[in-house]
Order: sequence, then structure tokens, then C-alpha cells
Amino acid sequence: MNTPLPPPAAPPPEVPPPVLLDTFLGITAAWEEVFPQSRSFLRAVRQALGGILCAGRRTLTRILWTCGLEQDPWAAEYHVFSRCEWDPQDLFEPIWRHALPLCPGPRVAVALDDTRLHKTGRCIKQAFFQRDPLSPPFHVNLMLGLRFQQASLLVPTHKSLASAGARALPVRFVEVSRVKKPGKHATPEELARWKEAQRQFNLCQVAVRTMRDLRAALDRAGGQAQTLIITADGSYCNRTCFGAVIPRTELMARARKDAVLCRRATGGARRFYDPRKFTPESVRQDETLPWRTARLVYGGKRRKVRFKELKGIYWQGGARRRPLRLIVVAPTPYKKRKSGKTHYRAPAFLLTTDLTSPASALIQIHLDRWQIEVNHREEKDTLGVGQAQLRNEKAVPKQPVLAVAAYSALLLAGLLAFGEARGRAYAPLPAWRRKAKRPSCLDLVALLRKEVFQYPQAVLPLDMFISPDHSIAAAAA
Repeated sequence: MNTPLPPPAAPPPEVPPPVLLDTFLGITAAWEEVFPQSRSFLRAVRQALGGILCAGRRTLTRILWTCGLEQDPWAAEYHVFSRCEWDPQDLFEPIWRHALPLCPGPRVAVALDDTRLHKTGRCIKQAFFQRDPLSPPFHVNLMLGLRFQQASLLVPTHKSLASAGARALPVRFVEVSRVKKPGKHATPEELARWKEAQRQFNLCQVAVRTMRDLRAALDRAGGQAQTLIITADGSYCNRTCFGAVIPRTELMARARKDAVLCRRATGGARRFYDPRKFTPESVRQDETLPWRTARLVYGGKRRKVRFKELKGIYWQGGARRRPLRLIVVAPTPYKKRKSGKTHYRAPAFLLTTDLTSPASALIQIHLDRWQIEVNHREEKDTLGVGQAQLRNEKAVPKQPVLAVAAYSALLLAGLLAFGEARGRAYAPLPAWRRKAKRPSCLDLVALLRKEVFQYPQAVLPLDMFISPDHSIAAAAA
């Protein structure tokens, strides 16, 4: 009796190509121009990719273990930051070149804010005690850590998909340390130098230099004809920031409701400022000024926003004789439940040096500024920026910049490879999370880790030997 032949084996499932990994490596390939030697470049890209794929706390040794280098000498990996001469801000140049085509129009928006990284080592020279931003309002707590100033390019992805909102790509991450006060036996000359250093190296002076660097980076990327709009919170609404006049660059910051504003004096007198003063709060309560409406993207939907505006005003205590524009955004109503009470968010008072752009465009940029807070959360909670244990004076400000640049390249690679929507390339959402319209940072990390495990030969040129076993062993270390 003839034995029936077994059915033919099913062909193995076709593995999709590593689109996200190839795009990420294509962006970081431009980092070779930043480093003086190719071996330093390979170590930097390897650490950037390993920091994204690492599970658990992102210490440098755990990143090396994730890359399969736990048995190799590790001193050279630390020397990339302490001995190799390179400018960490140059890592964001390819971000500008690849992301600028995603920002069409006459304006390019950049959000500016500062953030803090916790540290425990007392031998870190740049670390100092500062106010903990997570402390309750009734009790100010202190934390030991580093202070960084971040600038994020706001990509208007909501123009094609409103539910996706905007996407913020970090393009600057500058360490701003405190100027140490001399001891009690310091000479008057030392105290004078300390006071002068305080005026030159505070957060606002660094912000002015950052705005100039952003304008230069935008020009190098091909955006000479576009106006750069810097949007910031109330800590940058002061004389230092508004007094800096940068060509083709405008500043928009959230102002206090009791800021003293005025008009230009009339009547041919020598007086410049009108003696009649007013505040942003009085403008909001003025019933003679009509409210205007615009449909803007906020909270994943297009909503109706009411606002007022005044042009050609002056802030004598802040911007001096530089003409400004006041935009008052009405409080936004919301409900915690459908049948609940209607609540209102606080109104927004915006002062800007931009006198020509439509008010609706500026308000949309202000609403998109919230995306930089998403950057801060994902950088620290998801990717562990600041967890590497370094104490060399040159290495401390460099390693976090490398991690933030890798995070920015990952977000940009997701936009270039799959667009702004959360498509089929990503893992299916769980039953309790069905409303996500755009991929999160965890989605991108999971997809990148999957592609590296499926195509380990793609990272062999970086001397990386990544496997699930290495990842599990590094996470348990």
C-alpha cells in the first residue's frame, strides 16, 4: 500500500524589510562629518542605536551589553565624550536638512524651553541644586541635577492629518550650568567677575545665542526665505529676549496678565510712550474690542478658538521701543464628563514681535508648543536621557545631547518612512488603547527593535551583535 505523501510545507512568512532601521541609519550617516575619526563616528552611532534598543536603565555599560560588547574593552567608549573633540550640536544638522521639506510655507516654528536631569553624583561639576519642577505649589523642593535648554522644530503634520497633531523634533540641546559663586574670602575683583559672568551666562542670554544658532542652522538647511518663529513660555518674556533683534526671526512668548503696555504717544510731543497704560487682562475684559474666531487643531481635533489682537503696542519695561503685538486667547471650555459642569482653562496672553503673520497661524504655533513637553517626557521616561553615569567635565554635557539627537532621528525616521499616521507597520494596539492616531515613541522603539532582531546583518558594519538574548541579559544586569 502506497503511503500518502505529506502535504508540502508552507513557505516561511515573508519578513518585511527594515524600513525604519534603514531610514534611521541613513539620517545618522551624516554624523560622520561631525567626528574627526571614523572609529569615533562608529562608536557614537552604535551608542545612539543601542541607547534606543536598551531595556531598563540607560547606563553606558548596559548600552554596550545590549550591543553585544560586554566582553570588549570599554574605555574607548567613554573617551568618545571625554577626549574626542567634536561639537555635539552638529548632530542636529541632518535633522534640519531632512525635516525642512516637511515644513512648507513662509514660517518655520521652533519651541524653546528648559528642562532638568536628575543626578546623584557629587563629583559632577556642572550639577547644582535647583528647584524641582515636580514639587507641589505649596512647598518648593530642591533637586541636584543638570539644566539643559532645548529647542524643538514643530513639524505641522496636522495639515494632512488633524488627529495626529504636530510633531516636535529636537534640534538643539544646550547645557546651561550655574556660575559658581566664589567663597567668602574672595576679593572684590573676583566678586565683580562672578557678577559679570552671571549676566553673560544666564538662561536668557543662552536663549538669545540659541536663537541666533537656530537662524544660522535654518539658513544652512536651505530656509533662507522662511521666517523663523520662536515660541516660548513666560520665563522668556523679558527684556533680554525681546531686546535681541535677529534678522528674519520673530519671538512669541506668553506674557503676564498684568504686564504694563501702552501705545505710541500722539500730538507731536517729544514723549514716545503714551501715558495711558493698559494690561492684557484689561484688553480681554474690554467689550468694545470684538472677539474673532478661527478653527485650529487642538487636542486632536479642529476646534473653534476665540481671540483678540492689538498691533503696534509697546512694552516699556520689556521690549522698550520695539513694536509688539498682543494676542489674547479666550479661555477654552471643557467638560470632565458629558453631563458634567463646564470648566474653563486659563486665558493666554501672547506678546510677539511678528506684526505681519495672521493671528490664527501664530495661535496655532502657540498651541503646538505643547509638543516640546511631550519631548521632555519621552526623553527622560522612555529613553532615559541623563541616566548615563559620567562625571568628566567634557563628557557630562555631550552624552545627553547624543541621546536626544538619536531620539530626534528616530522620530524623523518614522515620519519619513511611514508618515504621520499610525499604520499597519506598527504593532496592534491593546484593547484598552484604541484611539491612538499617531505612533508614540514606544511604538517606534518596538518597531526598531523588531527590525534589528530580524535583520542583525544590517548593523554588522557598526560592530554590533544584537540579539534578544543580549537584550534580556543586559536588562537583567
